[in-house]
Amino acid sequence: MIGLPSLLQLDQSSSMHGTRIWLAAHPADMRCGFDRLADLAGRVTDQDPTSGHLFLFRSRGGDRLKVLYWDRDGYALWYKRLEVGVFRFPAVPADAASVELRASELAMLLGGIDLRSVRRLPRYAKKK
Repeated sequence: MIGLPSLLQLDQSSSMHGTRIWLAAHPADMRCGFDRLADLAGRVTDQDPTSGHLFLFRSRGGDRLKVLYWDRDGYALWYKRLEVGVFRFPAVPADAASVELRASELAMLLGGIDLRSVRRLPRYAKKK
C-alpha cells in the first residue's frame, strides 16, 4: 500500500529543516528583481533574506506570485503567472505586514485552494 504524507508530515518536514514561509501582506511590484525583493522581504518580515526561508510576494491582481529564497550561494526566484483565475490568499490582519504560512498551506495555495475559507479544526494533541 502506498502511504501518502499527511499535512502534519508536510508541515513538519519544512520545520525540521528550519525553513519558514512568509507571505507579504500587501501586493508587490512584479517588476522587482532579486535585490528589491530581498530588501522588501527583510522589511516586511523582520527576517534575514539569506536565512533560507521562502518569501512570497503577490501581484495586485492576484494572478502572479514570486517566491524569493537564498540557495546556498545566491538568491533564487520562482515566478508563476496563472493563465486563468487568481491565487486565493489567506486572510491577513489589517495591521500585519506579513503572515507566516505552513508548508501545507503553500501547497494548497499553489493547488488552487481558497485559503480564505480553509479553517483548521481542533485536534487532539498528547500533552508532554
